[in-house]
Amino acid sequence: MTINSVFIPDANVFIEASRRYYAFDIAPAFWEALIAHSQNRHIVTIDRIMDEIEQGNDILAEWIKALKPWCKSSAEDNVLETYRDIITWSYSQSQFTSKAKSDFAGSADAWLIAYAKARGLIVVTHEVFDPNIKRKIPIPNVCKAFNVPYIDTFNMLRRLGVKFSNFC
Repeated sequence: MTINSVFIPDANVFIEASRRYYAFDIAPAFWEALIAHSQNRHIVTIDRIMDEIEQGNDILAEWIKALKPWCKSSAEDNVLETYRDIITWSYSQSQFTSKAKSDFAGSADAWLIAYAKARGLIVVTHEVFDPNIKRKIPIPNVCKAFNVPYIDTFNMLRRLGVKFSNFC
């Protein structure tokens, strides 16, 4: 299988998986697949996502250190420019509450989208586009505004050709 896409997951992709449906003790193959696809550069992460996950101080925080060699810096000029554009856009949107704007600016989400936009990557998120939401700025809303492609975890796994077939 030829994979031409590079994916950049939102922190919540990792967090939800570890706490729910792909817990480390239930689905170790999921985590092994993420590492393998990070090694072949089909999945990347950025420093801001790593920092957010490491704050959890749990098994996921320990595991994410395996991705450190493939972690990218968000401090690149084109990423910083795009980040500024995204934050400016978010504050210009009357739809969102002031708290939503502040929360968004303080999270890794804008950095994730900025990096994806600057590098031509596909954002992976569980969030869904919502044209009417006010209390939060969803990643897909921003992706749509900036023409950044986004998909969910399951579609990423399909596109990467990941299969979990070990039954006991």
